[in-house]
Amino acid sequence: MLDSVDLTKKIDDKKEYEKRLKKQQLILLGLQRALMDEKIGCILVFEGWDAAGKGGAIKRTTQNIDPRGFEVHSTAAPTLEQKQYHYLQRFWNRMPKYGKLGIFDRSWYGRVLVERVEGFADESEWRRAYGEINDFERILTGENFIVLKFWFHISKEEQLNRFNDRQNDPMKSWKLTEEDWRNREKWDLYKEAVDEMIQETDKENAPWHIIEGEDKRHARVKTLEIINRTILTEMEKRNIDVKHYFKK
Repeated sequence: MLDSVDLTKKIDDKKEYEKRLKKQQLILLGLQRALMDEKIGCILVFEGWDAAGKGGAIKRTTQNIDPRGFEVHSTAAPTLEQKQYHYLQRFWNRMPKYGKLGIFDRSWYGRVLVERVEGFADESEWRRAYGEINDFERILTGENFIVLKFWFHISKEEQLNRFNDRQNDPMKSWKLTEEDWRNREKWDLYKEAVDEMIQETDKENAPWHIIEGEDKRHARVKTLEIINRTILTEMEKRNIDVKHYFKK
């Protein structure tokens, strides 16, 4: 699956990028107001390779919308307290209110990615998780939530370039950890896990979108375009007219 992704897509012209980015940000601002008024929740899941551009895309997604209407959750390893519960419990508690955006920088998919590859979950547990996650997301979309999932994809060579850039830049070196290097050594195992994850959990109600991340400009614009197009489609399904949310 990932082998077929075209990583050559790019936006070369900076002015074109800025114009397209601003346009999509303004559309999202209008759609955010529509979500608030109609009490429709929206959940955005950002997954991807280390240094693939998730953080930059989240920043551009939220840059010009109402900060009262969204919350970003950065997911780390579960605490000792969280390990006493089902792995989805800590995410249930972070679901946004109706009308809000909940943005997850890594998510419950850790169960079938890092926990699978690193052996924190045995095979029976991570295989069972596919059905649990599908049920979880089906409940959300059945309760007036929109669920969108993104995988940010780059090549192994591009990741190495970005790791080296971070390592050599004192303003960015904090982003690079020993864990990032260890994960890179298991690239093929993670790639197998990603392919299976998408195959098992790409559903009509909660689809995966693969973002070609070699060019950060392309990745950021495409992410916003997908978010806006999906929200507009969901509004149409509900017979909600959103034209008045946009200034002419």
